[in-house]
Amino acid sequence: MNRVVVTGYGAVTALGETADDSWNSILNKSFGYRMVDDPGPNIRARCFAFLPDRRGRYTWIPKAILRCLSPFARNAVVAARESLAHAFGDPAAMAEHYAPHERAIIIGTGWGGVDASNSIHADYRDTGLGDAFGSLTTMPSVATGACSILWQMRGYQNTVNAACATGTIAIGDAFELIRSGRARVALAGGSESLKDSTNVWNIDVLSALSKETSDVHRACCPFDRRRSGFVLAEGAAVLCLEELESAVRRGAKILGEVTGYGNFSDASDFTAPSEDMAARILSIETALKQAGRRARDIQYINAHGTSTPLNDLNETNAIKAALGTAAFGIPISSTKSYSGHLISAAGSFETIVCLKAIESGIIPATANLHEPDQNCDLDYVPNEHRHAQSLSVALNLSFGFGGANAALVVERLR
Repeated sequence: MNRVVVTGYGAVTALGETADDSWNSILNKSFGYRMVDDPGPNIRARCFAFLPDRRGRYTWIPKAILRCLSPFARNAVVAARESLAHAFGDPAAMAEHYAPHERAIIIGTGWGGVDASNSIHADYRDTGLGDAFGSLTTMPSVATGACSILWQMRGYQNTVNAACATGTIAIGDAFELIRSGRARVALAGGSESLKDSTNVWNIDVLSALSKETSDVHRACCPFDRRRSGFVLAEGAAVLCLEELESAVRRGAKILGEVTGYGNFSDASDFTAPSEDMAARILSIETALKQAGRRARDIQYINAHGTSTPLNDLNETNAIKAALGTAAFGIPISSTKSYSGHLISAAGSFETIVCLKAIESGIIPATANLHEPDQNCDLDYVPNEHRHAQSLSVALNLSFGFGGANAALVVERLR
């Protein structure tokens, strides 16, 4: 089996326009979310992490493609270009090293273009005319297709739809493609944009969003006893993965290696995590086994850590069940306490965070963790980053509506 490395990444979030900007905002303890006075009729949530309106970030996209892209797809394309530029210096330089049919593309999304769909429906209802490109704009696969067209990625193509586990699954599936020899390079990640009030209400009515209405520091507080729900965020994060020997041969800078991946389903409830935690435990155990690692080898875990009462407790217990006594000695944090919940982009963004932590030797803190839940009793790195850490192996965890569970091991290149 081939070894698989990361040579580039890109992100656009409410924390910053690039992956580095977003990481630096975390180091500066900045939040991507803010309070909103009137998000829409009957919406109780007040805190969101939506992107600032900067049309300039999309001006380079050819108009023939841009007109077919809903916001989530535009953001995905922006993150993908940054990832390719990071890996190759110039996205066009990929062609010097890989044939078109060796290039895979997996860009996932949870809800795709539903915001655009609502807008097009409203126009059609009011005027009898919608959008001539509406059938393309609303496709969940339009981001994958756009990246394929822009950079002639003519190999394996897929669009993962696994709610909040999407980004991690996309990377894991790309890892397996390259590992098995079905591709030599791949772009993989996720993107989400859910800002239309109807779609915000659809999540809010499930009581999933934060109930805090006045204090931003209490809106997202993973593993804290005051937690009341997650902060909905917008953004995209995409990684560039390559087969190790090919990357070394072309002189690429290796940012890390993907060594293990686990993906199992709860099959019990659409929104609540399974009480038996079996799928979460198996995802962790499988990723570690594939990586050839034991629990004691893990030096940092980026938790799913949504700040919901059910997830944070279930995740704590799943980590303890999977890792045993070693779990109590591993630093764990939820960087959703800075970014908010990027939904399908959460796992891919948090994989970037893991790689940044390994590179910098900085373990990011869990923000707003002032009153720890006594049942969430692991080392959740409250409030202060830990510097000068020797990190080589990190574990990223992602869980989603529909019972999706995924775990990914990333390492410093051995």
